[in-house]
Amino acid sequence: MEKKYRLRRNKDFQYTYKKGRSLGHPLLVLIYRKTRNADIRIGYSVTKKFGNAVQRNQIKRQLREILRLQLPELKQGCDIIFIVRREAKGASYKSLEEAVNQLLKRAKLVKQGETHT
Repeated sequence: MEKKYRLRRNKDFQYTYKKGRSLGHPLLVLIYRKTRNADIRIGYSVTKKFGNAVQRNQIKRQLREILRLQLPELKQGCDIIFIVRREAKGASYKSLEEAVNQLLKRAKLVKQGETHT
């Protein structure tokens, strides 16, 4: 994923946590907020309780790939954070993809008339 699509600064994460809306799923939590910026920025949060660094980085890589493929279909002008729940530890790529799709649709962050399966 290109750098312009990454949510990186702690200040941006904290502001999104404070001002954003959240939706839950057994595997993930989605926190999002509208911005004045034209681009979409996406961040990931995986607690140390999830596992060691290898496991945490692996799930972040999977989420990045899922969202890289979704990017053209997402509405612009918002910050998004995906928080990974412990239940996602044994989840397959397909079930993570379904969770991401479901959360994005519920948040109405997917452009009208387009769905990715």
